[in-house]
Amino acid sequence: MANVGIQLLGFTLAFLGFIGSITSTIMVEWKASSYAGDNIITAQALYEGLWKSCASQSTGQVQCKVYDSLLQLPGIVQGTRGLMLCSIMLCFIAMLVATVGMKCTTCMAEEPQQKGKVALAGGVIFLIAGLLALVGTSWYGHRIAQDFYNPFTPTNSRYEFGSALYVGWGAACLILVGGGFLCSNCSSKSSGTSSHYPPSRSAGQPGKDYV
Repeated sequence: MANVGIQLLGFTLAFLGFIGSITSTIMVEWKASSYAGDNIITAQALYEGLWKSCASQSTGQVQCKVYDSLLQLPGIVQGTRGLMLCSIMLCFIAMLVATVGMKCTTCMAEEPQQKGKVALAGGVIFLIAGLLALVGTSWYGHRIAQDFYNPFTPTNSRYEFGSALYVGWGAACLILVGGGFLCSNCSSKSSGTSSHYPPSRSAGQPGKDYV
């Protein structure tokens, strides 16, 4: 039951990270206008995401504009888009694979060793997806910090980390931890089952009688 519990915990954490990755990718607040230093702008707040940019007025009115051309976008936005979308697709594939290999499901119940390998494969795919999400969010955050501390960047053009970045970082960590639980549980289970075979083969040798 302990192995089943660890698998369910890992799958649940990875699933929550999957939802968080989708939420982070959709959110607009990847970077928000900065009010540090002399950049005191109270009339509106600017936000930029992977798909559109928004301006929030002090009256509460929010105006958003979807990016018109994909080719005119900065490379950081295109690259982060690709990394986050790949992470989401890999998470979806990993959930299907892990569901087949988990002990709480009846799929491949007659082949326990192959079932454990399938669960291990699902955990590995989760780890890859988590790394992609972590690289995408960290890359985007590094560019924001680089532009913020660049002395040639105009004061009114500086941005800070948005809430979508923190959601993405948290989601990537959940996916990595969940995938790690699946991999560690399957690897320990496979090592434990393999250690039982040598004694069973050697146990029959002393009982042989020779005439």
